[in-house]
This record gives sequence, structure tokens and C-alpha cells, in this order.
Amino acid sequence: MPSSRCLRFLPFLDWFSDYSIDKFKSDLIAGITVALVLVPQSMAYAQLAGLPPYYGLYASFLPPMIAALFGSSRRLATGPVAVVSIMTAATLEPLATAGGPEYIAYAILLAFLVGLFQFSLGVLKLGMLVNLLSHPVIVGFTNAAALIIASSQFARLLGIRVDTADHWYATMARLISAASEYIHWPSLTMGVLAMVIMLVLKRWLPRVPNVLVAVVLTTLLAWATGFENNKTVTLDHLEAPELAEMVERLNITLAHIRQTGAARHKIEQHKKSGQGDRFLCSQCHVHEDMTDIVHLEDPLFSRSNMRMPKENILELHFMAGVLDQYIEGSKKKLVELRRRLRAMQFIAVQDGDRGMYRLRDTEHGSQSQGTVWRLRIGRGPIDPAHVVLQGGGEVVGAIPRGLPAFGLPKFDWDIIPKLFSAAIIISMLGFMEAISIAKAIAARTGRKICPNQELIGQGLANMIGSCASSYPVSGSFSRSAVNYQAGARTGIASVCTGLMVLLTILLLTPLLYYLPQPVLAAIIILAVVNLFNVKEIYHAWKIRRSDGVISVLSFVATMAFAPHLDRGILIGVGASIAVFFYAKMKPMLAELSLYEDGHYRNVDRFNLRQCPFIVIIRFDGPLFFANISYLEREATKVIMQREQAKIIIFKCNGINYIDATGETALRLLVQRLQAGGYEVYFSGLKVVQVLDVLRVSGTLDVIGEDHVFPTLVQALDAVWPLVHRPEDKYHCPLKRVMYRDEDLAGCTIPESSRADVQ
Repeated sequence: MPSSRCLRFLPFLDWFSDYSIDKFKSDLIAGITVALVLVPQSMAYAQLAGLPPYYGLYASFLPPMIAALFGSSRRLATGPVAVVSIMTAATLEPLATAGGPEYIAYAILLAFLVGLFQFSLGVLKLGMLVNLLSHPVIVGFTNAAALIIASSQFARLLGIRVDTADHWYATMARLISAASEYIHWPSLTMGVLAMVIMLVLKRWLPRVPNVLVAVVLTTLLAWATGFENNKTVTLDHLEAPELAEMVERLNITLAHIRQTGAARHKIEQHKKSGQGDRFLCSQCHVHEDMTDIVHLEDPLFSRSNMRMPKENILELHFMAGVLDQYIEGSKKKLVELRRRLRAMQFIAVQDGDRGMYRLRDTEHGSQSQGTVWRLRIGRGPIDPAHVVLQGGGEVVGAIPRGLPAFGLPKFDWDIIPKLFSAAIIISMLGFMEAISIAKAIAARTGRKICPNQELIGQGLANMIGSCASSYPVSGSFSRSAVNYQAGARTGIASVCTGLMVLLTILLLTPLLYYLPQPVLAAIIILAVVNLFNVKEIYHAWKIRRSDGVISVLSFVATMAFAPHLDRGILIGVGASIAVFFYAKMKPMLAELSLYEDGHYRNVDRFNLRQCPFIVIIRFDGPLFFANISYLEREATKVIMQREQAKIIIFKCNGINYIDATGETALRLLVQRLQAGGYEVYFSGLKVVQVLDVLRVSGTLDVIGEDHVFPTLVQALDAVWPLVHRPEDKYHCPLKRVMYRDEDLAGCTIPESSRADVQ
């Protein structure tokens, strides 16, 4: 049996204490089953993250094995997940072009930062920090993320392309506009067919891997029917007014954006290095390289507009702002050009010996026969000699065979600060998802989960995974459930899953060429349907309205700021913290009297009478700088309403913390009450948290040792005779249950005695 110290660093050694061949068979079957689900899912999630599909396979190779080896859960399945994927895309899309080399490098770097933060939390045993993401925040964010993720796949499902906008609702507007002009019905049919297959199998044959069956059948169908159907032609083969001009403008605009971005980057470097003198031209205050880097055709770049103050730092700031404005305007032009080019529809015609493609006349049915061809417009420039015409749907295409490149991520110290806040949010969000499913499965199996050890496992999975071209990963709800239901006994099941993915990367990638993109969209849509649960928001509202408000606020903020999803989470966290401090600033303060069950309860809640001479005040919550004024104000208000009061008893069982401000204010309150002729007593003071503090500070001397009692009953037994005669016990509300006048029907005292207690 390995020692506890050894298990702390190598927790997987505990698997082998009672391992057997039967357990290995169960793990092997479970590992293969999860891999059959993981391979198509991971490719879909990679596209959701803005990466080529095969990067999903890279993220499914090492991370599941590392997370299982060094985590505390034996059945948690780690890999690409929907929420983390959409967060990755939301983080990186403002920084680089989706799918480009820089974008991929940033995604891998983001995985390393996420893992580093998770690993650090685990080593420092700070797993409790994830509690900052309260349940209402997670519920609101998850519901919004489900809608955003599902809607982001509609374009692939419909077989169209649109450029993403700065806000989710603007992207949806572009999608609706594009869909009103054209829908590729075979793509929609393929996606719907995949959904039907998965739903039917899930309902009637739950043990069958429905995702794999849908992928295999639709891939074979796409191969047999020629679903892709692309052709490469030259621009001369296309007859359309202004087509050549638009293509040229698109290519020039892309070049301008790239070159202007390079100039913008140089400005930032010089601002940081303070080398403004060498950077600026002293004669005209224009960047020395700008005429070589940027085509100064835009009015913004006229010499009159480029004149700046003499201070170099102000000149640099001005130039940066001008370039940002130019880039933003160019991007808007680019979006409009792409929209117009994608809206063009061509039909094939014969012109002598050469095949030509003319613009389709959508107003006349005579020209609507045959295949409709569309320009395949990506994010890059268009080569006039190699224009791709798309006559069918999109497929995954060629996937590089072989292992990913191994090595540390490229550390770009200029980009790391821009990724840092998102890395923290993804770390906490991903871990919340992982630990939730791990605890749920552990509750069924009777095993314990160590959150800090799980943080270490997830952190190492992301860090080591990034060295093999992985983007951020986390524990998966659906695949963990499959792993458990398939009979996984230890983390060896996840090791088998990783090895199966490795086998796919090395040998089986050619089989995935014809996998339709609409099918991947269908997989994502069905996977995130379960994330949308309005009942959880309603449940939070029923428990506490403030929690319901936080859920709704998180939902609305996430939708409003999408694709910048981190802002929605930050607003939700901020609202949770604000509500928490507001509650602590106004804790429960109540006057007590005797109730039917023998306990002293809130007189307003239970409509109880009060003793005219003794006031019992209960204060629930810590006593610190933020709420001491509230205690003073409310306690004084209660006491001033009791003209005959002589004794004040503070029931302090709910006070578990007191700071210097609270101690000082409490001493002053006691002194004021004593100066007013009241006797002040305390009961239920916690020894370590409160009583020792009052003793050290000297406040206990002001109160008096004989004025402090362990329980309220002991305090009442001591002080009640000071203001009452023995026969008063028959009609004192502190000795006999008595209700207020409006509820005298339930009063336990005789009618003849009621006048005595008025």
C-alpha cells in the first residue's frame, strides 16, 4: 500500500491496491465507449472554439489521461466542452482571425495559462475561491451560454456563412439576412437527419453510442451522394458585374488592415520602449514607415490630419487612435464586401469550349435549374486564379495525420495580459463544471473528492496538453455520465480513452474527410440543449429573490455582451458580492419573547407580547465595521419604544466574529445604555471568536463579568427577579406564552389576568 505522502503526489497509485483483470475489462470497455463519443464531439467543440476540427482531437489525447492520473475522481472524463470552447472563442476572436496561425498559438497559450492558474490554486489549497462563482451566477450564465452556443451553429446548419459582429444580436441579424437570401437545403437536411438519429437512439437504444452512429451514417451518405461538390475556377470564368472589382477591393482592404495592424503594433512597442524620437518624423510628424506600410488614400491620413502636438507621447497616442479608427472602418467595408460576394449565386452555362458561370437570375425560374454555385469566401484574400465555387455542403476535409507538434507554447508577453483575466474566468468556470459532475458521481459510488487535488489534475491536464497543441479543456458532464454508465472503475478508463484518440489521430483521420459540417453543428446543438434550464432560475427566485435577480442579471448581461462572455460573469459575480455585503450590513435584529415550543422567538413574526421591563434583542451575523451602525440604530429604536424597560439582554449566539470597529462601537453602546440607567447583559457569546476579544480589549470589564451568561435562560433566571415579583410569572410574557391583543383568541392566560398585562 503506497504511503499517504506518495499518494499525495501520485494519486493514481491508489488504483492498483485492489486492481484485477475484471476491473481492467470494465475500464477498457468504458474507455472505448467514451472515445466513440469524444472523437466527433471534440471536433465539433474545436470548431466552436474557432479552431480547425482536428485540434479537438489534440485536446482529447493527453488531457484526459493527465487529469485522471493526477485528479481525485476515478470517473471524471476530461476533454473539450461546450462552455469552455465558446469562452475560448470569445476571448480570442478580438485578438486574431479565427483558425489562423496566431489564433491557434493564442489558444494553446490560453490553455497553459488556464492550467497554471488551476494548478496554483490546487497547490496553495485555495480551491474555495471557486465559490466566488455562486450558483445563481452559474445558472444565469449557463442558460445564456446555451442560447449563444446553439445559435452560433445555425449558419453551419443552414449551409451559409456570415461574419461575426461585435455583439451576438448583430451576428444574428446578419444570419437572418443571409438566410432570407439563400439556404442550402441539403446541408439543413443532413443536420436534421443527424439530430433525428441521435434523438431516436438516445430514446430507444440508450446504450448505443448515438453520436458515433449519426456520424458514421451521415459521413457515408455524404461520400455516396457527393455532398461537398466544390470546383476551382479562375475569375475569368465568372460572369457578374463588378465581381472583379469587388474581389480586388476585398484583397486590398485585407492588405491594408494587415499592414495598418503592423504599424499599430509598432506604435505600441515604441510607446512602451519610450523611443518616440526615433519613431517620429520631425518634419511632418508622420510615422517614418507609414508610407511604406499603409496606403494613405483614406482622408484620415492626410498631412493636415496627421499633425500632432510636439510631445512625442501625445503624438503616439494620436497616431494609435487614428490607426484604430482606420482599421475599424476597413473592417466594416470588409464585412459588406464579403456579404455581397456570398450573396452571389451562379449557374453553369456552356460558352463554346469553355465552361462559364453566370450570375443566377433569382426572379426568373427559367434560370434556376441545376446546381446553384456560390463563392466560397473565407477570412483571407481571394486568389483570382483559384476561385473556389461551392455547389454542395461543407465537410471537415483533410485532417493532418500524425501526432501534433510537441513543445512549450509560444509565450507572447504582449498578449498574455490580454488573456490573463479570461484565463482566470475559464479556470474557475471549467473547474466548477468538473467538480460538480465529479461530486455527483462520487456521491453514487461512495468515494470522496478532494477539490484541491482535482484542481491540480485539471491544471496539469491543461498545462501538459498545451505542450501537445491542446486548447483549454475541462470535465464533461455528458461523457463523465457515459463513463460511469459504461462501468468505469478507475482512471485507467480515461487512459484508454486517450489511447483510442491517439489511434484515431495516427490511423483513422482519412475516414473523417467527408464528415458533414452540419452534423458537427447538430452535435453541438443537442449537447447544449440540456444546459438551458429556466426552472433553475425560477428555483433560485423562489429560494431568495436576490438570487433570482442575480440569475436574471447574469443571463441578460451575458446575452447583451456576447461574444464577450466574461463580462456577463463578472457582472454576476459583482452583483453576488454586492448582495452578500448588503446582507451583512443589514443582518437580522429581532426582539424576543417566549413562544409555545419553549423557545424565545421573534415577537413580530409570531405576534408575541413583550415584557415591559426586560428587553431581549437577538443579533445574527458578524459584528464588524460595515454593520455596527445598523446594530446601534436598530437596537436604540427598539429600546426607546419601551418606556418602562430597565434591563437589556443581548442574545449573541449568532455573532461569530468581531473586529476592532465592532468592539469599540459595542463598548460605546454599552456605556451609553448604562449612562441612561439600563442594566446591560449578554448571553451566548462565543468564547474564542468574541468573548476573548472583549476580554483582551477591556470591554468585558465595562460590561462586567457577572453580566455575561452562557445561555439566555440562565440570564433570565438571574435578572427576572430583579424587576418582577414571584407571582408575576403567571402573566409575564417571558415566563408564559402571551399573544398581542389582535390575537387574544390564542392567548393562554385567563381572561381575568389580561388587564394586568396591559
